[in-house]
Amino acid sequence: MTPVELSRTVLHAVRRAVDAGELSVAVPTRAVVAPPGPGGCGDYATSIALQLARPAGQTPFRVAEVLRPYLVGTDGITDVVLTGPGFLNISLDRAAAGVGLVGEILRRGARYGYAEQRDGRVVQLHCPHDLRAVVVAEASARLLRSQGALVRVTAEGFEDVWTSVLGVTVDAVGHAPAELPVNVRPVPVPASETADVMSLGRDAGRWALLHPAAHDRPRTGDEHLVQRESNPLFRVRYAHARARAATRNAADLGFTADPGPVTCTGSGGSGTPTVTGSGSGTPAGPVAGSAGSGAPTGPVAVSGGSGTPTGPVAGTAPGTPTAPLPGTAPGTPTAPTPLADAAPALLAALADHPRVLAAAAEHRAPDRLARHLVAVADAALPFLLTVLPRGGEKPSAAHRARLALAEAVGAVLAGGLDLLGIDAPDHL
Repeated sequence: MTPVELSRTVLHAVRRAVDAGELSVAVPTRAVVAPPGPGGCGDYATSIALQLARPAGQTPFRVAEVLRPYLVGTDGITDVVLTGPGFLNISLDRAAAGVGLVGEILRRGARYGYAEQRDGRVVQLHCPHDLRAVVVAEASARLLRSQGALVRVTAEGFEDVWTSVLGVTVDAVGHAPAELPVNVRPVPVPASETADVMSLGRDAGRWALLHPAAHDRPRTGDEHLVQRESNPLFRVRYAHARARAATRNAADLGFTADPGPVTCTGSGGSGTPTVTGSGSGTPAGPVAGSAGSGAPTGPVAVSGGSGTPTGPVAGTAPGTPTAPLPGTAPGTPTAPTPLADAAPALLAALADHPRVLAAAAEHRAPDRLARHLVAVADAALPFLLTVLPRGGEKPSAAHRARLALAEAVGAVLAGGLDLLGIDAPDHL
């Protein structure tokens, strides 16, 4: 069960409770789910009971008690626990949830996390005559469109070279009427550093402007071009290239992806394969944040160019799946990570993608998406080392399931980079 499917399940539980006469409320059009915060438990939490308490004339905890039986009996949900004033903490059948998530990503491809239809919003983004503001406004427009909004981007001034080098465009240029103030104004790039940004080329230049938060001053040096683990853009694109390489190499071995449980069967004396971390301690943990008292940490609601790092990427050729990231210092220790730890962390990062897209669009903050892609890549790199059979091992159902998860990684990274206006090459 994906977060979107879980949101629909929560809405269905409300509707069933209303039909049974246990609640007297209008069924909402949105149900919000997110990873639980401190004090919570399970895989996801929802505050729907707090939302319905006042119109229902009951306490949030009582509303939660009414809804719990309608959720517990649903396929894919193993338990529902009430915490705090009335949060519903939902535990999923993790194997089934993972399979469903991967299947959903593969079905939707690079559009995973997009709204399925227009929502009627019309948004006008207006920015000053500033390079970074124009790039942030354009990327914000892409995010808003992915969530179903109609968007128009205008700027007080614009330079044609911004299009030829960074590929950025706007719908109109000039002073806007008084009722349309400037509403996209990140910290600008100093005039003395504008040439540095342009020298990075399209991909690295856009990343330099979009990766920092709007209130942070961007770095404009050539660190965005280096093919090393220290460069977040390289890690994201490298993870994407490895995911694509896994598909090519699997085809050479005669097997294809098939979503299924990502098990720990395989090589190794103990029967539990391990994967080597990507360099000097690249994190592979979940990206979910935290909030107070079991509250959801963030909502999920139902409702390419120059500057590219070049050079060979360590491939995922059969029998050699444990190469570290290019650019890792010689002798850097690499801690083994059990597959049982790597896969859940990666699934958590992928499941968080729709929430991140919605939040980045709502707050006009493409930096949230950029940092999320780094988190997905860091979670994926250890896992990607386990996809292909090793040595004389024969492809199995577990390998097909791992390949499906790898292809899901590639789809999410490609789709996210596209929303930032950055190319996601299959080869680096």
